[in-house]
Amino acid sequence: MSESSAGSVAQSASAIAVSAAGAAGGWRRATGVAGAAIGVVAAGAAAGVAIERMTVGRGIRRKARLALDSAGPYGTLRGTPGKAYADDGTELHYEVDELDPEIAASLAPRRRRLFGRKAPAPVTVVFSHGYCLSQDSWHFQRAALRGVVRTVYWDQRSHGRSARGVAQTRDDVPVSIDQLGRDLKAVIDAAAPEGPIVLVGHSMGGMTVMALASECPELIRDRVVATAFVGTSSGRLGEVNFGLPVAGVNAVRRVLPGVLKALGQQADLVEKGRRATADLFAGVIKRYSFGSRDVDPAIARFAERMIEGTPIDVVAEFYPAFTDHDKTDALTHFQNMPVLILAGVKDLVTPSEHSEAIADLLPGAELVLVPDAGHLVMLEHPEVVTDRLADLLTRVGAVPAGATVGGYGSTSSTAQPG
Repeated sequence: MSESSAGSVAQSASAIAVSAAGAAGGWRRATGVAGAAIGVVAAGAAAGVAIERMTVGRGIRRKARLALDSAGPYGTLRGTPGKAYADDGTELHYEVDELDPEIAASLAPRRRRLFGRKAPAPVTVVFSHGYCLSQDSWHFQRAALRGVVRTVYWDQRSHGRSARGVAQTRDDVPVSIDQLGRDLKAVIDAAAPEGPIVLVGHSMGGMTVMALASECPELIRDRVVATAFVGTSSGRLGEVNFGLPVAGVNAVRRVLPGVLKALGQQADLVEKGRRATADLFAGVIKRYSFGSRDVDPAIARFAERMIEGTPIDVVAEFYPAFTDHDKTDALTHFQNMPVLILAGVKDLVTPSEHSEAIADLLPGAELVLVPDAGHLVMLEHPEVVTDRLADLLTRVGAVPAGATVGGYGSTSSTAQPG
């Protein structure tokens, strides 16, 4: 990436932001700063995006997005819905996929040996998603595990189908990872009040699992039989450079919190700007979501839709929580159970070194580093994630060794969904 290319994208993004702010009067200065910050972040994807914008007409790109939106079943899987309520009253949406009765019958002897109960409750696997995503980000794993094990998928506060955080909208309380841990406890109390649990968390979802351990160590000790941390971190996120040069990342760190706060206060105006610059940000989203170039365009668009669906004020609301996140001490609560730690080697958001740091503190854990994979490794290489999860579930008796845990489609541009 040349300096001139990066500068060009920065100037373009700034111009777009200032133009969008034309009707906002005194807000011009904030959007000018926003444009500069966005330009720095966008620089990593500048070359490919610039070429695409020059060679493909806007109308064609719009038609392509509509076609991709209708391609494939991504994000369409639904379960039995339920509601949990956080300690501040926030309504949290979850869905349950129940265990197939025939498989449940085959599991009973194994569960009696593992948990010492005559008629034990089934193991429940609880999936927690990441920042700016939703429960649909587990699409491939959900399809593969349906009927094979009882699963719960939930939307974090202010994401997906869950309601906006009451403490944030009513009392202006900052979001914290600790709050997300308490939210997860509320979901478990509602959707899996008894029986053994397996916790699976991606990115912010993994941090949520750590916060749950910090808040409720007795729950981890008494009920959690295995845990999977996917593309996550136990702390020091303020040191991540997002693949940017030192000068660029320092500039972003300096202005981004204030910029996001200003953007969040002008949400309607910013959302119009996001739609107007969708093509530019599609390239940025792809760069920070995936590590390989041959991701199925429909999968890339699926990820884009989830991220686009997160309102800018929610993006701004959650961002500061990551700088404060430090749950290294909470990892001790996972030492006496099977743990899977999985990350993409090309993850620019929560670099794989952060997963290695978790593994250093949990020496008995299985560490899987996936080459040519980025932050959304469960979408980019679903077969790897599903295979390792299935192995973890088999090890703790949640899935019988003879059960068929199949894949669901592929992110390869040459493969057909299966």
